[in-house]
Amino acid sequence: MAVSATKKPLLLLSLFFFVVAASAGNFYESFDITWGDGRAKILEDGQLLTCTLDKISGSGFQSKKEYLYGKIDMKLKLVAGNSAGTVTAYYLSSKGATWDEIDFEFLGNLTGQPYTIHTNVFTGGKGDREMQFHLWFDPTADFHTYTVHWNPVNIIFLVDGIPIRVFKNNEKNGVGYPTSQPMKIYSSLWEADDWATQGGRVKIDWSNAPFSASYRSFNDQSACSRTSNATWVACDANKDSWMWTSLNNHQYGQMKWVQDEFMIYNYCTDYKRFPQGLAKECNL
Repeated sequence: MAVSATKKPLLLLSLFFFVVAASAGNFYESFDITWGDGRAKILEDGQLLTCTLDKISGSGFQSKKEYLYGKIDMKLKLVAGNSAGTVTAYYLSSKGATWDEIDFEFLGNLTGQPYTIHTNVFTGGKGDREMQFHLWFDPTADFHTYTVHWNPVNIIFLVDGIPIRVFKNNEKNGVGYPTSQPMKIYSSLWEADDWATQGGRVKIDWSNAPFSASYRSFNDQSACSRTSNATWVACDANKDSWMWTSLNNHQYGQMKWVQDEFMIYNYCTDYKRFPQGLAKECNL
């Protein structure tokens, strides 16, 4: 049976990259706390994880597994009140000088002012692909789902199931795309008041510390992953699975609404920052 050109690379890749049993929800099973000297904690029998930040240190954690493609969900409740100068980062990244990375970063603000969602995609160690958004709800009042849907076709950033951004695979046109470097999931709460809030004009108010962000309902059921270099099992390359999903017309309409109403920065329109010319993918 013939294999389409778009699917052939992954089918070959599946001989070498494999999937282990996916996990859902339990942070003890899925993550290791990596820094913060006790400021990050797993609670409620593994169903809740919290990161805190005070004047001495922030905190963070990383996944036990590495992923090469996946639809990965996490529910977050962000720092409430005056969160100016704080950043809650939630991203996937590989290692090395030519790393790949897929970023969600949540930039705090003064009480009553909107959070900024900062998104970026790095390929081969090169980023500069930022898009930023405000939200249509208060992300500190309750938990909301933030999803990275990464497959050989595209990377889709979603909030509560609504797509806010798509980064397409345009390797055939000379645009980098993460296809071969497995990535771990990382998250942290840290102080970045030199740039995070209104370009660094608003500094962190330590009288509000400790600051806290909370996580629930991690889900990597649809993902290719490994826990070590020797534990790969073949991925499902079914044409109807998450592995080949792109946006349908309804989802494109949802994304247009978000970008029309809530986008506040797009690297593809920033001629002042890139006087030598916009990135190639901006014109595709």
